[in-house]
Amino acid sequence: MSNPTFWRDDALPFLEARAIADGRDICYAKHSHETFSIGAVTGGESIYVNGRARERVLAGAVVLMNPGDAHACNPLGEQPWSYRMFHVDSRWLADMQGERGEFQPYQAVASYAPGLFRRLEALYASCADPAADALEKHGAALDFFTFMHDVLQPAPAAKLAGRQLQRAADYLREHRAGTPTLDDLCAATGLSPSYLIRAFKARYGMTPHAWLVDCRIQYCREQLRRGVPIADAALAAGFADQAHLQRAFKRHVAATPGQYRNNLANHRRQVSGS
Repeated sequence: MSNPTFWRDDALPFLEARAIADGRDICYAKHSHETFSIGAVTGGESIYVNGRARERVLAGAVVLMNPGDAHACNPLGEQPWSYRMFHVDSRWLADMQGERGEFQPYQAVASYAPGLFRRLEALYASCADPAADALEKHGAALDFFTFMHDVLQPAPAAKLAGRQLQRAADYLREHRAGTPTLDDLCAATGLSPSYLIRAFKARYGMTPHAWLVDCRIQYCREQLRRGVPIADAALAAGFADQAHLQRAFKRHVAATPGQYRNNLANHRRQVSGS
């Protein structure tokens, strides 16, 4: 299995990308992102699960995850499984949507819409090109996501999360460094324990505890991008120790914290030296 390649440019803080050239041995736990995520499947095939949707996706497909969508995409067969994934700050995308800072989720979880895959590949090529400057990359990002928005319309407002469930998710994110309990969540939302557990899993595709772990992973990724030592990031996020973070990070990101940090650092050096 090849190691993942991460791309990030400080001049475009709203965008991050990763690429896997051969992920046959990768097995993701169900997870989510704070960002909007969109990926191009470039080789092989997999079973893609997003909420209640379950689809078989092949090379040429584009997969999408709204912020908070619990999902997993694991390979089938012996063919090399490869993809490129972009993580996009939802506030930046909301501004592009023209929604005054409130991101509107997209209804599709996978698409073979004409031009979508090709344009997403072109965006990755532009971002990964060491000769391309920030203006060119920023323009390429705006061009792609404007096209994507025109092709894939946001989901109807009726399908958005209820305020109480959103409050529960926000509470877990805000208290990720502590030990929030089910009683804490019920007090914050006014929901009964049994209803909260059922409704939360139906909305987010994972239990409140799994969501809490996922929030901790997202926080650690942000801290590692800033150069915070792994052990410090682990404790600040609420993990018992670095070993605990290591196990959870590998399940969620398919890379160790060290691989993630070093890959981004190497890329920054290459960009600054070009």
